[in-house]
Amino acid sequence: MTEVNIPTGLRIGGRIVSGHGPRLDVVNPSTGGVLAVADSADAADVEEVVRVAQAAFDSGVWSRMPIHERSRVLHRFADGIAERMDDLYRLETANNGRPLTETKAQITRLPEWYRYNASLLLADRDSVVPMPGPYHSYTSRLPLGVVTILASFNHPMMIASKSLAPALATGNSVVLKPSEQTPLTAMLLADIAHEAGIPDGVLNVINGLGPVVGAALCEHPLVKKVVFTGGTEPGRSIAVAAAQRFAKTTLELGGKSPVLFFDDTPVDVAARGAAFGGFIGAGQTCIAGSRLIVQRGLHDEFVETLAKVAESIRIGDPADPATQLGPVISAQARDRILGRIADGVDAGARVVTGGGPATVPGLENGFFVQPTVLADVTNNMTVAREEIFGPVVVVIPFDDEDEAVAIANDSPFALGSAVWTRDIARGHRVASRLEAGMVWVNDHHRLDPSSPWGGLKESGIGREGGWESFHDFTHVRAVTVRTAPDDVDWYGGIATGRLN
Repeated sequence: MTEVNIPTGLRIGGRIVSGHGPRLDVVNPSTGGVLAVADSADAADVEEVVRVAQAAFDSGVWSRMPIHERSRVLHRFADGIAERMDDLYRLETANNGRPLTETKAQITRLPEWYRYNASLLLADRDSVVPMPGPYHSYTSRLPLGVVTILASFNHPMMIASKSLAPALATGNSVVLKPSEQTPLTAMLLADIAHEAGIPDGVLNVINGLGPVVGAALCEHPLVKKVVFTGGTEPGRSIAVAAAQRFAKTTLELGGKSPVLFFDDTPVDVAARGAAFGGFIGAGQTCIAGSRLIVQRGLHDEFVETLAKVAESIRIGDPADPATQLGPVISAQARDRILGRIADGVDAGARVVTGGGPATVPGLENGFFVQPTVLADVTNNMTVAREEIFGPVVVVIPFDDEDEAVAIANDSPFALGSAVWTRDIARGHRVASRLEAGMVWVNDHHRLDPSSPWGGLKESGIGREGGWESFHDFTHVRAVTVRTAPDDVDWYGGIATGRLN
């Protein structure tokens, strides 16, 4: 990592500047040591960056750039990301502790998001409205203005790019605030954008504490949309702040995804699928398949087999390609996860495997947690209802399809869900009954730039991906042209027309 020159200042209007907030340690979670010391912003820096972004928007240098040229710049940006991929995935692994193989598999797809949205920009068409009378009515779209994206620590580049790509494609100016725990790849991303020809002030990156910088961005009157990925309670506060001025929001919040396993699924297939859904990224994802709802005829053998799979997972240095499970993000996160496991045991849950910290030789100060399987769980226990955000899954038995769906839907969250069955009709049928923004059948975690991603209930509002996200970074405008040869003279004679 030493050969990658990473700016740790703020990027405002094309310049790298020092922040006026406290300098923040960026910690390597696999060692507990300081990876870098980054600048952070204060309220005055937020005011400056928003004003700079607004000035860039008002200038039209990007917002009114011909769409074919804007699309070409975004393709160059995608090319630049691909060229720097090795630096990006190694830096991200060091910063958030996700195993190198996982990180590489995820962020090698980043250029797709920019290419897809650059293509949507050229494919988008206005609509003609069939208004009666001598009128030609049509719609057009215009960018919002300044957009802020508040990304999270678990997938810093992917989460930022899912919204950054459509926000830029549609002509907005962006202020990106990464998590203060994982700001480094965002700073490198801004360098790549600058080199690709995205004009100064169009993409700005500022680091800082959420209650200071994030709150100031959410409350700023010039910010026309806020995108946030994180916990439900901060998301609720952001929604209130944005609503005060009728700004748009996309909020991807907490989850407790139910994964339904029917007894026609081979037990080894079910166990491997459960491990992938629950332990990938050390379980630090809102979409983690952490609530395993298993048909009773499969249940006991499933629990036993899943425990063996969990115990076989290689925990270690995330920079080692052989590692399958890295650390959680911080000592605080590790202690919180272990506390949630203890609370579950106190409520009657049984630890089948795991349940404690993991020790990695040479990385004794890292924040590692054993992959944990809890059985004898009922859906009213806290461990089954609240997000743990760690490598912990709970197993709940069911008898029939109706009971499985009832348990799955009995949750305040509704981000994702999954169904495992060899009966394809049942797969479709159950998917149609699940209250969730996304359902996978015989898989988990899959996403694509063309597919809308987001939740219901307390899992948030809005969508990332697809036309749904692309258009939500714009306002729709109706244009009506009178085509009659005579003039409008409502008061000059007998009024026989209609007003609406």
